[in-house]
Amino acid sequence: MTRTTRIQQAAQRYIDRQEFAGIEWRVQVSGATLSEGRAGLGSPLTGEEIPDQAIYRIYSMTKPIVSVMALILVEQGMLNLFDPLAKFNPLFARLQVLTSDGSLEPARRPVTVEDLLTHRSGFSYEFITGCHIAAGYDAAKLSSDGSCSLDDMMTKLAAQPLAFQPGSQFRYSVSTDALAHVIEKATGKPLQALLKQNIFEPLGMRDTDFYVDETQRHRIMPMFGIEDISSLITLTPPSQQKLNAIEVDHMYPCNDTSFRRGGHGLFSTLDDYCRFASMLLTGATASGEKILSRKMHEMMLKNRIPPEQLPLKIGIAPLPGYGWGLGLRVMLDTGKAMGLTGEDECGWSGAASTYFWVDPVENMTGVVLSQYLGSMLPLADTMRTAAYQMLE
Repeated sequence: MTRTTRIQQAAQRYIDRQEFAGIEWRVQVSGATLSEGRAGLGSPLTGEEIPDQAIYRIYSMTKPIVSVMALILVEQGMLNLFDPLAKFNPLFARLQVLTSDGSLEPARRPVTVEDLLTHRSGFSYEFITGCHIAAGYDAAKLSSDGSCSLDDMMTKLAAQPLAFQPGSQFRYSVSTDALAHVIEKATGKPLQALLKQNIFEPLGMRDTDFYVDETQRHRIMPMFGIEDISSLITLTPPSQQKLNAIEVDHMYPCNDTSFRRGGHGLFSTLDDYCRFASMLLTGATASGEKILSRKMHEMMLKNRIPPEQLPLKIGIAPLPGYGWGLGLRVMLDTGKAMGLTGEDECGWSGAASTYFWVDPVENMTGVVLSQYLGSMLPLADTMRTAAYQMLE
């Protein structure tokens, strides 16, 4: 077996076991393609092929894009990392923390923009196992109601207690949704327009948006997996992953021009997201146009989580070796890593089995896309490991 076939075979094994319908990927080093391909179908239930320029719901891979937008505003002097959330919405001025004994106590300090970027706000998610405020999020349908406007979502969020004192823990959360709200209030402009002007158009990301035109919806990949977002992380995952076709339009609509979020909601393609990942190597487009300045790019990729709050955890799942910068994970110590990676490797993933990484040391990027909501299988680690072993 040659090294260049291992990533194809790694993907094909998942397809042969009928654990994923289709997988696409591209790995680039110094701007040249090291490996790219696809395995499987758009839907094995219908025999539908993966369409050319397939469109994926990228879920939380929306977060790094929105985080970059926030940093652009910091560079423009329209936002500060120390700005309190309540500056942009006074409903967040008197937040309460729900303690472990069920009592409420006032937040000791305001939630800041930095807290939102680093998931240390005190917010949570419906699916965070063991989180004592998750049930309230679930009852309010904070993340699962795609018909709710971003402003209305924030009104619901402000009525919920915090899980902990701001800054005292890392907890993956709706923080980036609140960040999107801040971005809109700081500029007076809709998020879609800001992303298009500052990121999508300069990078040539023609197919990335919160809305898919009716003429292009045939390119949207079908979704498989679980339908209940509150079951994304579980203590007892199923022993076998099955291709259950599901509909997610109720939480992730493709036909609502007003829908937007910060933590999920974008549609994208392999070509488009590879352009964004490549930008994160330097902060600039392929032609040299700056999206982020050199110093802001450096700052974004520095860990901000103190040692006592590590290792990072998504619910019960640890991310050993990783810290968190201004909007994405950052590898701090490969001696603690549980998969093949490199120092300073960064990136993020999405709930429907999308994943990307950026390795500035190796000048390497990788994007892996599939559509299975709530997979417990290590597709991302498998594909990243297969890609790293290809390096000379």
